[in-house]
Amino acid sequence: MRSREFGLFFVARGIARLGDMMAPVALAAGLIMHGYGAGAVGLAMASMTACFAGFVIFGGVFADRFNARAVMIGADLARVGTQLAMAGLFLSGDVVLWQVCALSALNGTAAAMFQPGVAGIIPRIADDVQGANASIRTAESAMTLAGPAAAGALVGLTSPGGVYAAHAGTYAVSALCLALLRLPPRPADDAPPPRPPKGGRGRAFRADLAEGWREFSSRTWMWAVIAVWMVFMIGSWGPTVPLVAAEVVGEYGAGAYGVVNSVMGAGMVVGGLVAMRLRPARPLRAGAIAALGFGAQPAAVGLGLPVPAIAGAMAVAGAALAFWGVMWATSVQTQVPPAALSRVNAYEIAGSVAMLPVGNALAGPAAGAFGAHAVLVFSGALALLTACALLAVPAIRNLRRVDGVRKDPVKADTRRTDARMTDRSGEGKTG
Repeated sequence: MRSREFGLFFVARGIARLGDMMAPVALAAGLIMHGYGAGAVGLAMASMTACFAGFVIFGGVFADRFNARAVMIGADLARVGTQLAMAGLFLSGDVVLWQVCALSALNGTAAAMFQPGVAGIIPRIADDVQGANASIRTAESAMTLAGPAAAGALVGLTSPGGVYAAHAGTYAVSALCLALLRLPPRPADDAPPPRPPKGGRGRAFRADLAEGWREFSSRTWMWAVIAVWMVFMIGSWGPTVPLVAAEVVGEYGAGAYGVVNSVMGAGMVVGGLVAMRLRPARPLRAGAIAALGFGAQPAAVGLGLPVPAIAGAMAVAGAALAFWGVMWATSVQTQVPPAALSRVNAYEIAGSVAMLPVGNALAGPAAGAFGAHAVLVFSGALALLTACALLAVPAIRNLRRVDGVRKDPVKADTRRTDARMTDRSGEGKTG
């Protein structure tokens, strides 16, 4: 946080996350107020998720080939437009579902252009990549707590349209912070691909996609994690989210569900803070051990435990999720060549997200066939097996830490002494 550049990026990510956590409340409240049901809410959310998963790989190519920050700023400005249009729909009172879905799809597409660039920006602005990831994860977890509460208050004071207007404002702040960044020069191994000749852009684009896939598939630890994660999303996390909501609200009320979600957010803050300090030599092994806590959330609900026990399980699951997330993001950002980092990050994001809607869709039929409690207990057991599977793969558990230290500091940041830079000059080459 001593770095001006990281401070700006930290604010950009935190404020955008606040808006992202406000939007689902506004969407659900707005559609229900205008006579739509849960199916319409799910359809609108699926429109965004599907476009995000479908286009994020292309966002990775754009971020690597062009100026990643410019792509991210453009994506933020596009989302300002979509959310202002959404605000206009709800403020006008003339809410048409296909229009809401179309704007949600555009918002998801813009998010797909934005997200891959994050991985490439962090190593350029942070002296300590793991600390940077942990700081951002902690801030995002705090916003996970604050966002729904702020949205609820705004809905009461204004309307769902007012929440969407505020959401557009968070993207505007994010774009402004990114525009104020002074990035160091790209290192020699992070040079963008040569500009294709006229008429060859299509071939160059396909070549960039293929190169990104080669970088992704050549790392056993990476594709193995994504393969395990896809199974986890289908059989555990995907069904857990809707079923936990339905069971807790149905048995204990909406207030209890809000409390246990807040406790989970607090657990994520704790997990992020721990990840700032703990520096394991084998980060994915440590993350996989923490991931043993994933199953606490569905298992506690499936076993019919009381609210305090569910809240404790949610805190454990939140801390595990945050700690794993920091270990994973840091490994990707420090192990992959900078020139291909955005494309590789896009492939791993697409693989992680693609199976989530499938798991969500299976929740209802599985609960109808076997009972919600049985499905949740199974989800908890599968989460435990997921962590064991991660530990069982030698390439994952034996991946050694690479210290991510920026080699080309921003010249304007004069607070770092020459001696300190000399002491750290070799760290980025270890491993």
